Amino acid sequence: MSSAPSHRQMARSERRMFAASDDSTMLKQIQGTHAPDGRDVDVRPILEIIEDVFQRAAPSIPGAHIESLDDKTGAAVVDENGMLEALAFVIQKVSCEITCKCAGGGDAHATTMALLSLLSSYSWDAKVAIALTALAIAYGEFGLVVQLFSSHPLAKSVAVLKQLPDVMEHSNALKSRFEALNNLIGAMLDVTKRIVEFRQLPQQYISAEQRPLSVAMTHIPTAAYWTIRSVVACATQIFSLIGMSYEYVTSTTEAWELSSLAHKERNIHDHLMQQLALCYQHIDEKKHIEAYNNLVRILDLPQLDNTRILRHLIYLKDDMMPLYEKPTNSRVHVEALRRKTVLLLISDFDVTEEELMILNQIYRKSRSKPELQYEIVWIPIIDKTVPWSDALQQRFEQLESMMSWYTLHHPKIMEPAAIRYIREVWNFEKKMILVTLDPQGKVVCQNALHMYLIWGNIAYPFTTMKEEALWRDESWTLELFVDDIKPEILDWAHEGRYVCVYGGEDMEWIKRFTHTAKEVAAAAGITLELVYAGKSNAKERMRKIVTTIDRDGLSHYLPDLNSMWYFWIRLECMLYSKMQHGKGVESDPIMQEVMTVLSFDGSDQGWATMWFGLTDMARSKGDTILDCLMMFEDWKENASRIGFLPALKEHLQALHTPHHCNRLILPGVGGGIPERVVCAECGRPMEKYFMYRCCTD
Repeated sequence: MSSAPSHRQMARSERRMFAASDDSTMLKQIQGTHAPDGRDVDVRPILEIIEDVFQRAAPSIPGAHIESLDDKTGAAVVDENGMLEALAFVIQKVSCEITCKCAGGGDAHATTMALLSLLSSYSWDAKVAIALTALAIAYGEFGLVVQLFSSHPLAKSVAVLKQLPDVMEHSNALKSRFEALNNLIGAMLDVTKRIVEFRQLPQQYISAEQRPLSVAMTHIPTAAYWTIRSVVACATQIFSLIGMSYEYVTSTTEAWELSSLAHKERNIHDHLMQQLALCYQHIDEKKHIEAYNNLVRILDLPQLDNTRILRHLIYLKDDMMPLYEKPTNSRVHVEALRRKTVLLLISDFDVTEEELMILNQIYRKSRSKPELQYEIVWIPIIDKTVPWSDALQQRFEQLESMMSWYTLHHPKIMEPAAIRYIREVWNFEKKMILVTLDPQGKVVCQNALHMYLIWGNIAYPFTTMKEEALWRDESWTLELFVDDIKPEILDWAHEGRYVCVYGGEDMEWIKRFTHTAKEVAAAAGITLELVYAGKSNAKERMRKIVTTIDRDGLSHYLPDLNSMWYFWIRLECMLYSKMQHGKGVESDPIMQEVMTVLSFDGSDQGWATMWFGLTDMARSKGDTILDCLMMFEDWKENASRIGFLPALKEHLQALHTPHHCNRLILPGVGGGIPERVVCAECGRPMEKYFMYRCCTD
């Protein structure tokens, strides 16, 4: 047997190879050995057996282990696909090559290149797997002899012939070397699995000729080289144990060499993992596109019922019940919604208590009416890139507890394709929307939230056609303005009383206005009821103002702060509902009046609308109407002649000035922003600005 090279010579050789193997010359040399013949070799079953061999052989030396492997006590020992039988000859040739070259202390690089040439007709993953198989055979035979040495006569005799007694005698001194050996084996197996993983990527979603896989594949030859190079190093270590002296047993150079190779393999593995991540990202994107296109196609096709579409939108698999049914406090399948009108309530977690309270009131009223066959399902949309946390879970449960309809079991079960469809086709951004699906699953209104909040269950079945029909029958009346938020208002109108609905947040103006209005009503001999409607987006200030109004007996007011929120949100819904149907402010009287009141609310002063009956109305911003009332003596005679409300309108018109009029803030409930808005006071186009507001209290 030829003498092994010195430790320093081997170390210098290793360092030279570490530096040289990654340059273009070395890469060309490696690729020059590669001439695959197209045979398909699935090495995954072989890898399972290899892992089992390494795992069982490793504990033969105290302290030796392969950290990266699990205990595979049930690993396959039967070659079901005949793959081992087909590869048996080449595995034997590789084993002989390794035994001959490594036992003789040959050059590691030359041996590696010889093995690559021997395996030239195989794919890169098969080359590495075959080389590992040959190493597993050598390591397994070595482990068997060592483990059975003390109990089996045959093993003892073979050990004596191989001159292995020193291995058993100095097992503690060999601990570090076997730890290094097994760490390297674990690293080699990890790299091999990644190479195999690249081969198993689904070709229908990723092509080897296109990025990112094309880039990743350029690194596979180098990874294969270093893994087979590590096989050679491991085999050299195993064969070097035969007949070794005590001085060689206690040497740490070999352990350093193995550790250096393990470090190299770990770096290669980390790089391959990064490349795989890019490939899987590409595959996911392709799958999402495919799923999205499939969803678009399904939603465009006529269906017998709504379950197929709901499954694609909510949860497509059959491994769990995706919906939570509030009345029964139980989980249910999508089939619970079969052949019903379904309203998909789509929102993020920034939902207010007021919104849910009003929606709950409307929904609960429908439960006592069998003819209203509809269900609401909450679909929470969250940013999937944000890790799920206890805070998010608590917020989800808090919102869910406020809802009396079906909710999604968990936001994370939503498919990316469905979320993309909701955002791109249904235009969900931030504000809550309510999408109507008819009993066959057809989208009959892309956002029914406006009509749901304006008319409630009267808008059933919540289709676009129903919304159009409702608007055809509507005009600007006190009933549309206040609905049944405070039922007494309509009762007063029917009784022939004058009703003044006013708002604002200037407490001094409120006191002066209510005091003056009462005095004028007494002087005019009319019965006047004053109702404070508050101001949008000013909850805490409204609480203080309502307390003062109630304490001082200034006027009536809407029942509570939620009612005030509902009053303003209904007006915004009217605006956006009209816009959804292509209506313009200039040609639509209802939009004109809604825009006027909203612009009043956007100003810093108060405002008032004066009603007689359901249709006769005068309105103006705060200072103007207050001045008009304070000048009642000037138009008192006219009021006696033509009526109080017509005289009020005439005098308001006379007080109109062309100065700066109003501003308009549209926080919105979904839908677009009108390109052109005219001032409610002067009729001139208003300038458009973007406003972002937070903490408006």
